[in-house]
Amino acid sequence: MLRTRALWWFTGLAELTVFVQVILGVILVNKYKFEFPKFHAFYGFVAIIAVAIIYSYRFQMKHRLYLLYGLGGVFIMGLGIRALLVGKAS
Repeated sequence: MLRTRALWWFTGLAELTVFVQVILGVILVNKYKFEFPKFHAFYGFVAIIAVAIIYSYRFQMKHRLYLLYGLGGVFIMGLGIRALLVGKAS
């Protein structure tokens, strides 16, 4: 039921927002000299690397594609939550 073309559009959109958030964060830090916790930026860059690794394994794991993107999405979500918690703690 959920395994439709729309699933891949939403997955791509969610992964694209990771890149947009990191790019906007870099712009804010460089242009407006905002201060941020160091691990907050670390989690953002790790999320970009995770998206790239998930994308690179899509052909090797074609038979388990939903598992790859499902667990990868949970991992990226965890990175986002952790970055948010580190950012609020400072």
